[in-house]
Amino acid sequence: MSGCFELKKPVYATLFLVFIIPFFGISQYTDVINSNRPGLSVSAYAIGKNVLQLESGLFYEQQDHNLLNTQSNIIGTDISLRYGLLFERLELNWEGTFQNQNITFNSFDTSDSRTDFYRNRIGLKFLIYDRYKEDKPNLYSWRANNIFQLKNLIPSVSLYAGANFVLGDNPFYIDEPTISPRVMVATQSRLSPRFVLITNLSYDRIGTDFPEMGYTVSLSHAFRNPKWSVFAENQGFKSDRYSDILLRSGIAYLFNEDLQTDLHMGASFKNTPSRIFVSAGVSYRFDFHKDAPKAIEDQNADENGGEIKKGSMKKKEKKKKNKGSGAEDIDLGPTKKQLRKLKKEQKKDNGL
Repeated sequence: MSGCFELKKPVYATLFLVFIIPFFGISQYTDVINSNRPGLSVSAYAIGKNVLQLESGLFYEQQDHNLLNTQSNIIGTDISLRYGLLFERLELNWEGTFQNQNITFNSFDTSDSRTDFYRNRIGLKFLIYDRYKEDKPNLYSWRANNIFQLKNLIPSVSLYAGANFVLGDNPFYIDEPTISPRVMVATQSRLSPRFVLITNLSYDRIGTDFPEMGYTVSLSHAFRNPKWSVFAENQGFKSDRYSDILLRSGIAYLFNEDLQTDLHMGASFKNTPSRIFVSAGVSYRFDFHKDAPKAIEDQNADENGGEIKKGSMKKKEKKKKNKGSGAEDIDLGPTKKQLRKLKKEQKKDNGL
């Protein structure tokens, strides 16, 4: 089918081996919730150590199959539980879609109802390359920090490995094994401060009679009011059981640093079956993240139980003298000495 793709089997083996390479020490935690909703694309970044996140939504879908002469109404819920496990770049997640499908067979004037998990999988996602770890702002040009540049296409990359679970007599996956592996590569590029591009390449239900290859490409844009954002997404998948290409678009609103709501809709390109769907959801973060204690030599006075450094008492006396004038509450910005140091580092990074 046009629009779908094929990858050679050795590629999957290579990706799986790369997944076990041990990389540590990059911070993933952010002050604002990092949700994969709306849509189905998966961010390259983890949510941060000891952060628990719930992402859930309700959806309705209408399907009509021209060849089989059937009509279906589907209602259900998408649920994702994400947890920052062990260290900042590792994430454990469970994804489930539980749905009820009422299907009418027009040729026979009969109907049927199917209810079970359409998606039920658990896996680990691990960031192997953070594009912005060493990225520094350009001190000479606001424009250079805010426009698209070719280097912005270089993405951060994470790898995913997990498994699908088919429990009991699932009417959506008849005679499939109880467990089947799934692997994925997720990339994320910040094209500009307002545009983010995410791509996913996956190989699903490995070892079954109907393995599935898929891709997802998602572009999101934040408005001047950063609480609002929109996205457009293209998803394609191919297997002997079912192949299709889907389009989605929607909007998200950030209520606060831990709560986001969203709404999106989409449709398919074909009529075997044709698909039209709409979904509304919410994402909430339970933030148990704590910053790691600093080494004693890097601590300020009394920080993390560290020793009081020389000069710290003088600094406290200065603050007392300034108290009442409001001087301690004013951010005067970097000193001339700090600016000269930053510019030297910028020149060094640019090879000057």
